[in-house]
Amino acid sequence: MRTEVLAIGTELLLGQIVDTNSSWIGENLAVNGIDSYFQTKVGDNLDRIVEAMRLCADRSDVVICTGGLGPTQDDLTRDALARLAGVSLVRDEDMVETIMEMFLGRNRPMPSNNLRQADRPEGARFLDTQPGTAPGLVMEFDGTLFYALPGVPWEMAAMMEGDVLPELRRRAGISSVIVSRTLRTWGLSESAVAEALAERIDALEESQSTTLAFLASGVEGIKVRITAKGADRAQVDSALAAEEAQVRAILGDVIFGVDDETMEASVLKELATRGLTIGVAESLTGGLVGARICDVAGASAQFRGSIVSYASEIKFDLLGVPRGPVISEMAAVAMAEGARKVLGADVGIAATGVAGPVPAEGLPVGTVCLAVVIGDPDDGGVVRSEQLRLPGGRQQVREYSVISLLSLLRGELLALGDGGAPPDSLTTSA
Repeated sequence: MRTEVLAIGTELLLGQIVDTNSSWIGENLAVNGIDSYFQTKVGDNLDRIVEAMRLCADRSDVVICTGGLGPTQDDLTRDALARLAGVSLVRDEDMVETIMEMFLGRNRPMPSNNLRQADRPEGARFLDTQPGTAPGLVMEFDGTLFYALPGVPWEMAAMMEGDVLPELRRRAGISSVIVSRTLRTWGLSESAVAEALAERIDALEESQSTTLAFLASGVEGIKVRITAKGADRAQVDSALAAEEAQVRAILGDVIFGVDDETMEASVLKELATRGLTIGVAESLTGGLVGARICDVAGASAQFRGSIVSYASEIKFDLLGVPRGPVISEMAAVAMAEGARKVLGADVGIAATGVAGPVPAEGLPVGTVCLAVVIGDPDDGGVVRSEQLRLPGGRQQVREYSVISLLSLLRGELLALGDGGAPPDSLTTSA
């Protein structure tokens, strides 16, 4: 079964929105053992959309369209499908009622143009899964099956997982279970990860039931995806667990999370295991560290707060940094210790540096100083600092600084041991 993706929207062609939908669909088709040969983008023009659909129908068995199902006049996917099949659009009264109930449930008036979303090409059907007001569509044309999904990523993903992928697996006669697990790493390049796992990959090529793949994810590190195939979920889960153990034995602590687990979630888990709280002092990151920590549900149990000491005077007067240069490991340590004291935390971390676009204090853009203080430095506490030269522009330097700082902290927490009580010099402040 040959499948392809057609992404609809002028904003995709102009680069105003990154087409993450096509990549998500492609990845999940592959994970489910469904061949995908082409991905196409087309703007909001009825003639060109129909032309693209016709090309897709000539070469594929299944076409998954995403985008163009909204209520406005430039949402043309429904119209294009109807023109392609040579049929009229019909208004589905049951769908009208469904959409109206959604607006009533939100206590919002429904604009009349939302009724367009209840239109479907004659002979097409709506998908059962409908997380938003835009229903998905299924239509067959000249032996090719068209699925039309919304452009909103989470709505698209819900329909793919709820309806499209199960239907495609049945049509393709795929009875086996295929599941992936992603191990997230930080600290090694993609080539280094590939080199470390080369022998393991060679060994897996003979089995063909389990595979390893790599995905460089920028400031989120290198992802190692394990995919296993088996007769049932229990068999697949067993294979995934066994392969994960093999990969962990090779890569060790550079693996910080599984699937959607972020570095900040991993750090908070390690802090909770040791009964420790944390305070943050940020300069060049301007609150990004605190924001990422706060993204994790339940962070308040460990997170005391963040001081954005962007101005040097704040570093001197509030955090107790000695007057002088503020981009140094010494300054970063003083910031971390100041955050620990001011915020009443067990752990203090800090980042200072040159985000750009121009050098500062005689240091080139990308120079970053990070520090971690665990417990009282005068009573046997842990003090760790490092200076890095990070790549990229201003925003990339700031984002790399965040995950580098959290990774530095994670390493020091792991060095304390697996759980149990912290050293005697550490007392929980919360």
